[in-house]
Amino acid sequence: MGRILAIDYGTRRTGLAVSDPLRIIAGALATVETKQLERYLADYFAENDVDIIVLGKPTQMNGTPSQTMRYIEPLAGRLRHAYPDKEVVLYDERFTSVLAHRTMLESGIGREARRDKALVDRISATIILQSYMESEAMRRR
Repeated sequence: MGRILAIDYGTRRTGLAVSDPLRIIAGALATVETKQLERYLADYFAENDVDIIVLGKPTQMNGTPSQTMRYIEPLAGRLRHAYPDKEVVLYDERFTSVLAHRTMLESGIGREARRDKALVDRISATIILQSYMESEAMRRR
């Protein structure tokens, strides 16, 4: 069983998180410049066994797709084409940035570190991944 990799896509930076091999724990992986994302993923997949790619699906409060969705769908298509052996899943990412900031605040991370947008992106990707894994565990019950 391969890992699950989550992507919190941004137009400038993209946060990544990955599960452990047993798919129990979600952990922050990296924040990469979005223009380098696909090269980073190719290198990562060459070295690591990943079965599922979870792409954060940006949705507005009323359930309609946000503006960023115009970048997500083509990315999902490119990933499906480049990696037919991997399942690509779009997963609701509403509130992940808010939860990431709250997590940072509650964990005691200092004010300066909380301004680190790359850290917020990694934490957001981790929250997307953890939520996805929890929803899959509930679905299997």
